[in-house]
Amino acid sequence: MYRFARVLFLAMVTLCPFLVTGQDEAKNEAAELAKKLSNPIASLISLPLQNNLDVGIGEFNGSRNTLNIQPVIPVSLSENLNLITRVILPVYTQYDISGEGTSQSGIGDAVISGFISPKVSKITWGVGPVFLLPTGGDAFSADKFGIGPTAVALYQTNGMTFGGLVNQIWSLDENNTVSNMFLQPFFTYNWKSGAGIGANLELTQNWKAETTNVWLNPVVSAVTSMGKQKVQFAIGPRFNLAAPDHAKSKFGVRSVLVFLFPK
Repeated sequence: MYRFARVLFLAMVTLCPFLVTGQDEAKNEAAELAKKLSNPIASLISLPLQNNLDVGIGEFNGSRNTLNIQPVIPVSLSENLNLITRVILPVYTQYDISGEGTSQSGIGDAVISGFISPKVSKITWGVGPVFLLPTGGDAFSADKFGIGPTAVALYQTNGMTFGGLVNQIWSLDENNTVSNMFLQPFFTYNWKSGAGIGANLELTQNWKAETTNVWLNPVVSAVTSMGKQKVQFAIGPRFNLAAPDHAKSKFGVRSVLVFLFPK
């Protein structure tokens, strides 16, 4: 019994540094992934699934669930430049929006952005085109092709990320039926464990209708593993700070699941 205890003790002493190192490596990987996820144009393949549930909408007290499928694929253009492609494809389900007792569901129009970004820079930035594709059904589509510029800039230091993203889309028809600007300032703080807190402000300006829609989205997040698959979870409330009366929501919840594919 004494010999067995001695062997067990020696084994624990021998293995302990390796176990601690493994934990440290896992923490470092989680922290690095969280840092990259705070950067919209990081060189990281990912598949975010962002779900927004909004209630108390308009005069009929309606509800809307929006699932945004948002794959991000980086492509190396040269030794110094990356092309980061981002797609947003919304899937809607709504009740009592257009009238009491009504419901609609379907896919919305896709927005595809391409950011050309330097691989090394003190301030991370990217610029490129953004495209509007009329993939949506009748209830959720502008039924127009659109194009415009997009840009993003951010700074990261000591676990903090400050930045902003902007785009402007015009439709390609003769009268420019669609003219929308999207502005998104954002902030994130990540701990070394990969956990984080943050918030963004999403402002959409419809120049043709002369309407402004503003959302505040604070979240808490964490990076972890589902088996061998690295993932990030995030959740938080949504506050509709400004919108036309018929479209304003009383309250909402955002939940996000991001599948990560580090190189």
